[in-house]
Amino acid sequence: MKKLLFRLSLSVLGLMSCEKPTTQKSDATLLLKVKFDSTLTRLDAFGQPATIAAGNATQNPAFNSISLHNIELVPTALTSIQGGSVVYRGKENSTGGAEAVDFDLAIIKKNGETFLEIPLSEIKAGTYKYIRTSVTYQNYAVRFNLTNVPTVGSVNNQKGTVASFVGFNTYISDLQVANQTKSVNDDKLQGYWAFETQLNSPYSSYNQIYSGDAARTTVVNPIHSTTPIPVGSCLVTGSFVGSNLVITGNETEDIVLELSYCTNNSFEWQDTNGNGEWDIDVSNTTVEPVIDMGLRGLQAVVK
Repeated sequence: MKKLLFRLSLSVLGLMSCEKPTTQKSDATLLLKVKFDSTLTRLDAFGQPATIAAGNATQNPAFNSISLHNIELVPTALTSIQGGSVVYRGKENSTGGAEAVDFDLAIIKKNGETFLEIPLSEIKAGTYKYIRTSVTYQNYAVRFNLTNVPTVGSVNNQKGTVASFVGFNTYISDLQVANQTKSVNDDKLQGYWAFETQLNSPYSSYNQIYSGDAARTTVVNPIHSTTPIPVGSCLVTGSFVGSNLVITGNETEDIVLELSYCTNNSFEWQDTNGNGEWDIDVSNTTVEPVIDMGLRGLQAVVK
C-alpha cells in the first residue's frame, strides 16, 4: 500500500510539472494627475479663444481641488459619447429623487495629485487623440469686496472660497466650503455654488456662506462639430498635446497622464457697478450675479 501511494504521488507531481506556467498580467498602471493652469489660452465652448462679454468681469481663481465623475479616452473626433474607452465612472445615487453624482463618495484631489490609477491591462489597446472628463466639483479661492458693513462701510480685497458644482446633477448632504458647513440634502443641477467669506478679525463675525446658481457653465469641446456633448453635462474635452496616448496592451511600465485644466479668468460675474471687482452687499445680502464657473480648456500630456 505504501508503495502504491508513493507511485501515485510521483504521478501527480509529474502531471503538475508538465502544466504550463500561469501567465501573469502586467501591473503597470495609467496614473492620471490633475493640474490647474491659468496661463493656458482661455477658450469658449467650441475650443476657440474667448473674450469677456461687455458688462462682465473675471478673475483667475486660486484652485484648491477638483472632482471628476467620468473619464473617457477618445480615439477620434468622430467617436460618440461613451463610445471610447471609459476608464472611470464615479458613484451615483437617487436619494434626491433623480440620478445624481454622490458627492459624499466623490474623489477630490488637489493640484499635482494623482486622481486615479488604472491598470493598463484594463484599457482597450489603441491610439487615443482626445480625452473627455466630466468635471463635477471645483473648490477655489477668489477675491471680493464686502460693502455696506454696519459702522465700517466697505472691507475691500478680501479672500473667500467657492464650492462650485458643474456636473449634470449632484446630490449634496452637508457641504464644507472652507471652514463652515452648509446643509443641503438635495440634488443640485449644473451651476450651483456656495461661497464662504473668510474675513479676518475684527470682521470675522460677518463671515457666512452665500449660495446661488450661475447663469451658465462653459464646457469646452473642440470637437463639437462632430460629437456635441449633452446639454447640462460638463464633459470637458481636450486633445493630447505633444503625442497621442498609445496603449499596446504589452506595457510593462507606468504611464503618467497629466490633465491640465485652464483656469484663465474662469470665474466670471456681472459687474453691476463697473469697478471690475466682485462685490457683496451686506445690508441686503445681495451678490453680484455669478455668470460662469466653467473651466476654460483641457490639455492632456503624456509624461
